[in-house]
Amino acid sequence: MAVTGGGTGGHTYPALTAINALRERLAAEGRELEVTWYGTPTGLEARISADNGIPFRPIATGKVRRSLKPAAVARTLVDLARVPYGILQATVHLARQRPDVVLSTGGYVAVPVGLGAALTRTPLVMHEQITSLGLANRLLSRVAKAVALSHESSLTALPARARSRAQVTGNPVRPALLRGNGAKARAAYGLDPELPLVYVTGGAQGSAQVNGLVLEVLPALLGSCQVLHQCGPDHHAKMTAHAAGLDPQLAHRYRPVPYVDGELADVFAAADVVISRAGAGTLAELTAIGKPAVLIPLEPTAADEQRRNAEYLAEHGAAFAITRPEVTAERLGESVWQLITDPGRRADMAARSRALGHPDAAQALADLIYAKARRNGAHRAA
Repeated sequence: MAVTGGGTGGHTYPALTAINALRERLAAEGRELEVTWYGTPTGLEARISADNGIPFRPIATGKVRRSLKPAAVARTLVDLARVPYGILQATVHLARQRPDVVLSTGGYVAVPVGLGAALTRTPLVMHEQITSLGLANRLLSRVAKAVALSHESSLTALPARARSRAQVTGNPVRPALLRGNGAKARAAYGLDPELPLVYVTGGAQGSAQVNGLVLEVLPALLGSCQVLHQCGPDHHAKMTAHAAGLDPQLAHRYRPVPYVDGELADVFAAADVVISRAGAGTLAELTAIGKPAVLIPLEPTAADEQRRNAEYLAEHGAAFAITRPEVTAERLGESVWQLITDPGRRADMAARSRALGHPDAAQALADLIYAKARRNGAHRAA
C-alpha cells in the first residue's frame, strides 16, 4: 500500500490508525503489510512515519491559500508551479513500487500522489475527515475508486458522479481511546470520585481563548464540579498562578496540567463533560466514546470547518456549540452548568453523541482498502 496525507494531525493520525488496523488484519492471516508514506519532508507525516517504522518518500507539492492578499497569492502561484513536478515524482515512484492500493487522507500533499495513482491506474481510496469536503479531496473524489466519509452529511458535498462510490466509514480513532479506565485517571490526578468532572482541552498546545474563558467561569463552577484543564505548556504557569488565587475551600478542585498524552483514554472515561475545540479528530473521539461536550470552535478555519463540525453535533443534540459572536464566558458557564447539574441531560447528550460515533471506523476503512487491493490484485493476476 501507498499512503498519502498530512500537514496536520487531522490528516495524519487517521492514516496511521488505518495502517495499524490493516496490519492487524493481515497479521491474523499470517501476512504482512508493505507500506510507503508519501508526504512533505517538513510535514507531521514525516515524523509520524519515522516514529512508526514506515518508509517515507518526499513529494513536491504546493498549498492553495484562500487569502487574496498579494503576498499570499504570490506564494500560492509559486507553490502551484511545483505541483506538476510532484505529480511526475509520484507517478514514477508508484509505477516502480506497483502498490495494490493507495490511501489518501487529504491535505495538499495528497493531490500529486492521488493524481499519480490515477495515471498509473492504481486504485485510490480517499478518506474525508470533516463534514464538508477539503479542496484536495474535492479534486481527488473525481478519480478515486472509493470515497470513505466520516459523516453522512458529506455526501451532498461530493461531485454527483462520485456519490455512487462513497461509503460512510467514520473517522478512525485509536483503539486505546475506547478502553479508558476512569478510576485510574481520578487516582492519578487526585480527583474526587463523587464530584462531576469537567475536562478542558484546547489541543496539545492549549488555547489562549479557551483558557481565558475557563478562568472567568471557574469561581461559579467549582462549587458543583471539579475541573481538569489541559492548558498547554506555554500557558501552564499562568493557570497555576491563577489557581493559587481561588477560594481556598475550592482551589483543590481545579487541576491545570500542561498536557494529557498517554492517559487520555482514562481522562475521557472519567470526564462527565468535555470542553474543547471542534477539530475533526476530537469530534471523532468524543462521539466514539459518547461524551457530552461544550464546543468552542477555532474560527476562522479553512472552509469554516470547525464551526460546521460543532454545529453538526449541536443540531443532533450531541453537544453545545458556542460560536461567534456568542463566544462569552457567560455562555460557556451556562452551558456547562446545565450539564453538570442535570445527570439526565448529560445521559441524553451522551447517547446522542454515541449515535453519531463510529468506534469501528478504523476497521471499516481497513476493510474498504483491503477490498480494493484484493480486487486490483485479482485483476493483475488475470
